[in-house]
Amino acid sequence: MLKVLVSAVQEVYSGQAAKQQVAAISQFHRIQASPGFRAAAQYCLQQLSSWGVEAEILSFPANEHTTYWTEPLFQEWDASEATLDLLLPTGERRRLADFRVDPISLIQRSLPFTGEAEVAVVAGGSAEADYDGLDVAGKVVLAQGDIQAVYRLAVQERGAIGILYDGMRETPPVRARIDLPDDRQYTSFWWRLGEQPRCFGFVLTPRQGDELRALARRGPLRVWAHVDARLYEGQLEVVSALIRGHSDEEVVVVAHLCHPRASANDNASGAAALLELAHTLRTLIDAGRLALPQRSIRLLWVPEMTGTVAYLATHEEEIGRMVAGLNLDMIGQNQALCDSVFVIERPPEAAASFAGDLIEALRDRMQESGANPGGWARYPLYRQAVTPFMGGSDHMILSDPAVGVPTPMLIQWPDKFYHTSADTLDKVDAGMLAVIGGLATAYAYFVAAAGEQEGRWLAGEIVARAQAALARVAQDGYTRALEAGGPAALKQACRRLEQDLAFRAGRAQAALETLLRLSPALGPAVTAGRGAIRRAQQQAWAAVQPELDRLARAQGVAELEPVEPWGELGERVWRRQFRGPLTGRTLEARAGAADRVALQELARTHAQVFDALLLYLTCWMDGRRSLREIADLVECETGLRDVGLMTQLVGILERAGLIRKA
Repeated sequence: MLKVLVSAVQEVYSGQAAKQQVAAISQFHRIQASPGFRAAAQYCLQQLSSWGVEAEILSFPANEHTTYWTEPLFQEWDASEATLDLLLPTGERRRLADFRVDPISLIQRSLPFTGEAEVAVVAGGSAEADYDGLDVAGKVVLAQGDIQAVYRLAVQERGAIGILYDGMRETPPVRARIDLPDDRQYTSFWWRLGEQPRCFGFVLTPRQGDELRALARRGPLRVWAHVDARLYEGQLEVVSALIRGHSDEEVVVVAHLCHPRASANDNASGAAALLELAHTLRTLIDAGRLALPQRSIRLLWVPEMTGTVAYLATHEEEIGRMVAGLNLDMIGQNQALCDSVFVIERPPEAAASFAGDLIEALRDRMQESGANPGGWARYPLYRQAVTPFMGGSDHMILSDPAVGVPTPMLIQWPDKFYHTSADTLDKVDAGMLAVIGGLATAYAYFVAAAGEQEGRWLAGEIVARAQAALARVAQDGYTRALEAGGPAALKQACRRLEQDLAFRAGRAQAALETLLRLSPALGPAVTAGRGAIRRAQQQAWAAVQPELDRLARAQGVAELEPVEPWGELGERVWRRQFRGPLTGRTLEARAGAADRVALQELARTHAQVFDALLLYLTCWMDGRRSLREIADLVECETGLRDVGLMTQLVGILERAGLIRKA
């Protein structure tokens, strides 16, 4: 099947057609739960219907009283116009922002306002010290820090009436603030139930912000702001399409349709690629070039995260029939312009499956586009990588072990123009849309059509990749041992290597087991594969053990036990009381007042690891593993270990009623 599938998809899937869809979708102002998003959803439905694809628009309540799993919803928002003028001492005005010209110039979900206000300038605005000796009450604050922190400190606690944001998120090494002096950072308020007072805000370019800061040093600044916008109880839409197979089992492919105009790569490109995927499969199946697959293919265009949670929470009876998924995030970047890399992000190891190995194997067979001078060695003409699970998009929800739909993500990252007004159609490359969209199409059909023969081939792929990975783990562990400083560090390096080998082998064996979803006849192949992986683990250890023993004898290493402040808590087993992933934002919404403050401080003091450890901690929390075992697994998967942070998070989770002792 593989050769026929790849050939057919590459012949029919059109990157240029997908780019034309990007052009159309990017004209809508697609804020989650808004008339602009609804119009974009209607456009997608019209395209699907014109190709004969079975599709519908599902609506969910957009209000502050509805929660799906742990995800609180929010009100619908609409803005018709918004302008910001600097009032000059001469009596003239200088236009700083105009929503009709650039919708990103308004902080999304701003409330209405009309009037004049003085500007109070702060350095960053997201730290208490930024406000020392400064009266911002009744003023508009010019700030560059985290917008939610600025809102809390300036508006809620100190009485400011609005925010001017001149920050630019830096993504080293491809983007510093100075690189986009005349562009604006996409910024939004995310109001919580009962959160008051609410306010308006505008986004300035870095150049405008620097100019205002310079002017403020000469004397007071005043602005005139007008915002015609409203928050109200409305609807949130999800476009759902189905390419029916012989059974009610499903493969799920998702792309988020949201983000402001123009936002071409993020994420009109993923949504457009999904439309072309639907067109390609419908064309090939109708023409008889591909057989009707065994399983159906479910396609979802969603408001990012929220739409996926809403769909799954209202279709719980279907989740058990979902065999695997795929998430198309921003994929259309011109790599030369955006400094991007095509990345496959694997599902979390806590939800190990065939999905990660399959998408890698298909990429390897579809990526040839260049050749050496002799013509016999072929290679891709674009940058690419495979990374472990990190989350941050819709695959995080599907792949959560409590949901159980293993879902890789396809994305291009970093992106010099991500979440800015410079994310426009000229940064989109039809060639990359064809590469990544074609890969997604082949993956979706392969899983939908796979039976015993395809499963046997895939078992071989899993085993071969595990063997290579185990050999690499052993060599990397030996390298760490050579670099260890002293007996204690050497012992720790050896212990870590044993753990890593066991972890990698165990996860590959767990992935093999999921092949039984494709065909129950694969039992013997799974058993044989498990044995091959076990032998590869033993061989990998045997290859480096003599050198490790030599190092140990030379340094007189004795048995050393790690000393960590676990206490009794380390042996305690916890069971989750929620479905779907948990983010810091949703945890904060569920926590008590004291814990909410504690979470904000933990997020600030552990900024590099907070979100990751919360995500991985809850991924591995299955009601059978102790906290110490979970910490070991998280370290094997990510290299991160912070006992103090994990124990504090467990306490907050328990008090919030999100976990309980097993």
